[in-house]
Amino acid sequence: MFSRSTLILQPFHGGQQTRGMATLKAISMRLKSVKNIQKITQSMKMVSAAKYSRAERDLRQARPYGESSKQFFEKAEVTAEAEAPQKLIIAVTSDRGLCGAVHTQVSRAIRTELAADASNTSVICIGDKSRAILQRLYGKNIILVCNEIGRRPPTFLDASRIAQQTKDINFTTGKIVYNRFKSVVSYLTSEIPLFSAAAVAAAPKLGTYDSLDEEVIRSYLEFSMASMLFYCMKESACSEQSSRMTAMDNASKNAGEMIDKLTLTFNRTRQAVITRELIEIISGAAALD
Repeated sequence: MFSRSTLILQPFHGGQQTRGMATLKAISMRLKSVKNIQKITQSMKMVSAAKYSRAERDLRQARPYGESSKQFFEKAEVTAEAEAPQKLIIAVTSDRGLCGAVHTQVSRAIRTELAADASNTSVICIGDKSRAILQRLYGKNIILVCNEIGRRPPTFLDASRIAQQTKDINFTTGKIVYNRFKSVVSYLTSEIPLFSAAAVAAAPKLGTYDSLDEEVIRSYLEFSMASMLFYCMKESACSEQSSRMTAMDNASKNAGEMIDKLTLTFNRTRQAVITRELIEIISGAAALD
């Protein structure tokens, strides 16, 4: 009697064994696709290099906006309010990828803070990249998302529109998380603190600045928010372009190494095919003799 077992059917490939060696056509197609990818990455590197030069030039002009606002808070010794905190975090990223871990670093810093305490914390995402990373676990904390960031160099008008949207948000303490440009190969994820009008009005050394009433403070904070956002967006844009240029350069080098390996494999496979065909021809001719 035959025992009951599972029957496995396998296709028959003639009398020869199926080898794992790739065919010439498959290797040729893979080689062609890698060469096309290398052309794309090289083109993206050249484009990013041109955009980086402009971003670095614009950053030098935008830095006084952010530095002056930070010095005001430092000179006046502004501190956060002592009451129950209502936090506001602004993540400065963009909509575009292929630039290394630029956007991930910003989102990771915010995600770490939200993991410790996500209550009473609102998040504004400048760019879709930070939204995509944060919305899965902390979507309820996101109150505003700004799109179409990164396609063109940021302007003060863009920063003013974002600052206008934050005017009606009540918070006691906050910060802007962004990437500060250091060099063409490095950047640092940094923070700029944000303070409410009540905290600024209660600053101990506010009297250093003359003629500061409630209306003046409110107007200055609106301008200060736009200035700091403009500065952070310029820093982030410059870091993004430099990181994309480096990433595309590394991708082009990796593609070049793959091309060399695939070319060697293609030549060896072609030589093996030619040798096998010659053996078959010689064997057939010997059999006729």
